[in-house]
Amino acid sequence: MSTTVDRVRQRAEADAKMHGYYLIPEQKFLQDLLEGLKTNEERYGYPSCPCRPATGIYEQDRDIICPCDYRDPDVAEYGACYCSLYVNKAIYDEGKPVPIPERRPAEKMFPDPTPKPKEEPKPSAATTPQTTGNKLWYCKQCGYVVFREEPPFMCPICKAKKEFFAPIV
Repeated sequence: MSTTVDRVRQRAEADAKMHGYYLIPEQKFLQDLLEGLKTNEERYGYPSCPCRPATGIYEQDRDIICPCDYRDPDVAEYGACYCSLYVNKAIYDEGKPVPIPERRPAEKMFPDPTPKPKEEPKPSAATTPQTTGNKLWYCKQCGYVVFREEPPFMCPICKAKKEFFAPIV
């Protein structure tokens, strides 16, 4: 089934409602953001943030899949997420997006494009365990588990801060 702007809007509205947010009321701006999400979902297979460049590599873009990892801290601090798709009541009533500083680390925004030198062949995967740098993190408050390099800034289930996550060893 192909993605439509209406489906993207329904998902965003449902997520906003579930978290007590609103979608930016300026309709032309909102339409542009929703179309960007639709385009990125068709292009990459996931709805990456329409305001940030994506690589098309799921593991590298995981933190910017909408709603991104930075949305909740941005809305809490500034009243809107980075692209202003999600806003709080005050921004919704005012109707104007606000500038939000970028929280995404520079190394994720600008991965090193230089080709890596070819390495000597290594023993087969059957004899050598593969490491990705990812690990399992669990939320000590609600038990949510995620597999990635760093824990999320905020638990998507209970809204606990990053400090509430611990690695599973």
